[in-house]
Amino acid sequence: MSDQHVHVIAGVDTHGQTHHAAVIDSLGRHLADREFPATGSGYRQLLSWLGGHGTVQAVGVEGTGAYGAELSRVLARAGLPVVEVDRPDRKTRRMKGKSDPIDAYAAATAVASGRATGVPKTRDGIVEVVRALRVPRRSAVKARTQAINQARQLVITAPEELRAQLRGLPARELAAVCARFRPSDLASPLGATKAALRILSRRILALSEEIADLDVELKALTAQTAPTLMNRMGVGPDVAGQLLATAGDNPDRLRSEAAFAHLCGVAPIPASSGRRDRHRLNRGGDRAANHALHTIALSRMRWDERTRSYVDRRTAQGLSKKDIMRCLKRHIAREIYHALINDLQARDPATKAPTTADLAKAA
Repeated sequence: MSDQHVHVIAGVDTHGQTHHAAVIDSLGRHLADREFPATGSGYRQLLSWLGGHGTVQAVGVEGTGAYGAELSRVLARAGLPVVEVDRPDRKTRRMKGKSDPIDAYAAATAVASGRATGVPKTRDGIVEVVRALRVPRRSAVKARTQAINQARQLVITAPEELRAQLRGLPARELAAVCARFRPSDLASPLGATKAALRILSRRILALSEEIADLDVELKALTAQTAPTLMNRMGVGPDVAGQLLATAGDNPDRLRSEAAFAHLCGVAPIPASSGRRDRHRLNRGGDRAANHALHTIALSRMRWDERTRSYVDRRTAQGLSKKDIMRCLKRHIAREIYHALINDLQARDPATKAPTTADLAKAA
């Protein structure tokens, strides 16, 4: 029988079919490791096995947003603190090798040493619904764009008889016209081109209908989830959906607006040298969230008088367009962060944004 006064820390290396768990004590000594199936019964076995080694202080899980998503939910529901762990860097793997037990112990050690402190997304609320619906929409938009480009290329190389009929038509009208084609002789270039255009056009129309249906659902969901965010200048359903998906159902896991800016890749990176003091663009973070902030910035630069005045003033100070855009996106990230926190508080009054005192206490 295990001694429940012993405090242990666990680590899990997750895969598609199996998860490998390891346990260490408070001094970092390796106690045990074992493989479990990535199924409901496997998760229950893993929980029971962990409890058999003592009181679990925390569990470090690799891939909480992929293979470890359901395991993270199961552990959280069981009351165990879950910590998001990055995979070991290449230098560590070259020195210590690569195997499931090694990775599991490394995850546990990262939590015990304090190197891993990230709080995973809960993925159990309405934001997860928005994220899931955005997946097929994103692929549908990409496929529609590809089909439109292929149709236009076929028009360019088509016989002049067909080109004259389709020249200059916008994408929507081009698809509507070509979808009505009835080619008779597929052995001729004209007939084959008409047949190809009809197939592509029907695909474009079907994808457009699919995107429209998803847009209706996503608009209602984002308005319900983040009304404060949706009221911000330049924020539409698509931009709001991406920012919600980036923050997750528990955006309070972000310690501050600076942490959110870093997550979105808009935190300023020092690039000073000698007597030149400047910052450069941040190439890290969630690039989709960075693109969403970029879209907001472009919209405000065109339609918001205050933003246009700011751009003029900074241009007169000698800043380049890239530097101005970097500053704008950092300001927008601050505004978006507070809007997200306000929406979170409206959904769950017991949840509050972390204050300076909270951060000092946690440190």
